[in-house]
Amino acid sequence: MLAPFEVLFEADTLPDYALPADLKHLYGRLGFPAPVVYSNFVSSLDGVVTLGSKPSAGSVISGKYAADRFLMGLLRACADAVVIGAGTLRATPGHLWTPANVYPALATEFTALRSGLGRSAEPALVLLTASGELDFAHPAIAKGAIVITTSGGAKKVGDRLPPECELVVMGKGESLDLGKAIGELGKRGLQVLLCEGGPHVMGQLLEDGLLDEAFLTVSPVVAGRGGEPRLGMVEGIELLPAHGAWSKLLSARRHGDYLFLRYGLTK
Repeated sequence: MLAPFEVLFEADTLPDYALPADLKHLYGRLGFPAPVVYSNFVSSLDGVVTLGSKPSAGSVISGKYAADRFLMGLLRACADAVVIGAGTLRATPGHLWTPANVYPALATEFTALRSGLGRSAEPALVLLTASGELDFAHPAIAKGAIVITTSGGAKKVGDRLPPECELVVMGKGESLDLGKAIGELGKRGLQVLLCEGGPHVMGQLLEDGLLDEAFLTVSPVVAGRGGEPRLGMVEGIELLPAHGAWSKLLSARRHGDYLFLRYGLTK
């Protein structure tokens, strides 16, 4: 049985969902305003979140630590939709971006939370791809996703998506306008958005001032760098020294040797 998180610090102004008793016992207070875009990453002590071409980097970096997997499930259970990029899809073969997939022991409680919040049974999966380069055999695509792409990407996708998926075409350029994409999701009632990557999507969100909160699990492992590029949480943009994306600590929790941090981005 998972032991409760130790709360080291928590701002007293945070929203508070009516969590089912078992979830409340383990984590404590959690809630979000709407609309909101929040992210979740696990990082090594030396700032690594990806492992080059090696798949499932998050699981490797976290050591599949139960508390981290529980929090992943809880954050997904709070969301209207989970947003990922095509790179994250390719790097996580066989994965489903649902609460129960990462922490099945509390699947019933996650479902009860979503029901109490008026959410659908599972969060929608939103897949961002400017190029249309996708792993069409991935089970997450087979299950169904909202695929947002450009007109060029749509040509690449063609008719290869299953009927469970919806293709949304936005723009004619070589990149997606994430502000317009988030606006489109909002029109569909998807206003509480969890971003699970990857680093380039995070870079775009920060560059455009779209990220509201960031959850970061610090795993007590040193990953190192040597061969293939191992990315940090944000890639594709440079902020310092000109202007950093400063944040405010909203909560800090400890579980074993792991730290679980929540930051609000100042805008």
